[in-house]
Amino acid sequence: MTTPDTRSLEHRMGDWARARLPFAVAELVMFVLKQGWACLFGGLLLLAILGTKAIWQPDWPLHRYDALFLFAIATQGVFLATKLETWEEARVILLFHLTGTAMEWFKVSAGSWAYPEPGIFKLMGVPLFSGFMYAAVGSYMARVIRVFDMAFAPYPRFPLTVALAAAIYLNFFAHHFLPDIRLALFVATVALYGRTRIWFRIHDRHWWMPLPVAAFLSALALWVAENVGTATGTWIYSGQIQGEMVSFAKLGSWYLLLYVAFVTVTLVTRRALHARALDPGPSGEILAKS
Repeated sequence: MTTPDTRSLEHRMGDWARARLPFAVAELVMFVLKQGWACLFGGLLLLAILGTKAIWQPDWPLHRYDALFLFAIATQGVFLATKLETWEEARVILLFHLTGTAMEWFKVSAGSWAYPEPGIFKLMGVPLFSGFMYAAVGSYMARVIRVFDMAFAPYPRFPLTVALAAAIYLNFFAHHFLPDIRLALFVATVALYGRTRIWFRIHDRHWWMPLPVAAFLSALALWVAENVGTATGTWIYSGQIQGEMVSFAKLGSWYLLLYVAFVTVTLVTRRALHARALDPGPSGEILAKS
């Protein structure tokens, strides 16, 4: 459930849209606005990357990476102080921050990508703001579930979801030494989650989307963000030519990583997973099947 202030804002925006737009268009507009609201932390971090790239000078006393790190900390603090994020969501974000930073250290040491600029808050070649990029994904996952009042049904057996997430995460490390099993992991995500619907509420009507489709669309958005990062030189992939788009293989990587993010969220909160199989009623409300 969203906070009272957020609910009031959403209702006012929804009332405005429904009074002026056809139903389908109003629902689409509100869907886009709610998605933007859910990814607010990531959007602000992306704007900071673009803004600092446009104005930063190499002779300034504060390095650009350090400014991004301080901006991310300050933004996280504001989110918690204003209750844009709950402390429960903060635990999710911290967990994903830690797992993301561990991956960054390994991948940079393996030469998969690099951070070319200097910084004081930089450890083992990785600027500390990079963990907040993964935290932004965790923030989005936690907030979008709350903002859209999501339910996931029918949901697979929880131990299987944890096992798949662990296999995906470990493969990001192991494929440097062992055969890459990502094709099998792609198949496993569809086999495990193919029947799972994400039920979400835009206003007073529930809609649904297959979970793998939602994961792909989210991965596509993250791939676009990756292109912003490389275009600004904030990080550089091995073998990538200046001005070249990020490989579509990274789209697949984000698709898989989103399952790790999703299961990370469910480790902290499982309320959305307790729903039984759901059907929309005649007026669009959710009815539980017995």
